[in-house]
Amino acid sequence: MATETSRSGSVYGGVAAPCAVILFGASGDLAKRKVIPAMYDLATHNALGPRYAIVGFARTVLTEDSFRDGLGEAAKTISEVGPIEPKQWDAFASNLHYCSGDYGNPEAYTQLARRLSELEAAKNLGGNRLFYLSTPPEVYPAIVEQLGRAGLAHAPSPNSWVRIIIEKPFGRDLASAKALNEIVLSVFDEKQVYRIDHYLGKDTVQ
Repeated sequence: MATETSRSGSVYGGVAAPCAVILFGASGDLAKRKVIPAMYDLATHNALGPRYAIVGFARTVLTEDSFRDGLGEAAKTISEVGPIEPKQWDAFASNLHYCSGDYGNPEAYTQLARRLSELEAAKNLGGNRLFYLSTPPEVYPAIVEQLGRAGLAHAPSPNSWVRIIIEKPFGRDLASAKALNEIVLSVFDEKQVYRIDHYLGKDTVQ
């Protein structure tokens, strides 16, 4: 996330600019064990700033309350973030939202776009969006392609930004990593993309 460098109150090196984080695979193990606890940790250190929304997206049908409760229970078992303070968790959880749908269903992305617009208006987020893919890798192409078709791959205004983080594994080997990369770059610009993996640099290392 972009940071507001003029606000240096965070021990984490800056405060993130207002934005919506859209977490695909939000009902999965990686989101529960790693991603959400890490975001909670950032929030407790004032690194997310006062204006943000985290929108979970997954195939599992959940209400927002059950989504928040499930993440809260999971976070209590994560030792890396230390004890969960109820007041801090409640403040963080008020920024957690949820949409369900199939990763390849265009209508689900239409609903997601509508929900993002509502949250951005209510929270004054400025149209900044970070898509985080923590799903099984076989659905990465469908998500990327549907984001493009829904018009979500590029910023909604000249002063906003859109970025995408793609979790490992980014392909099974160098060839599949390159194939996935072609799909990603057919929708997003290179400067928007953050990859978490090693295959694209494997030949150089060897």
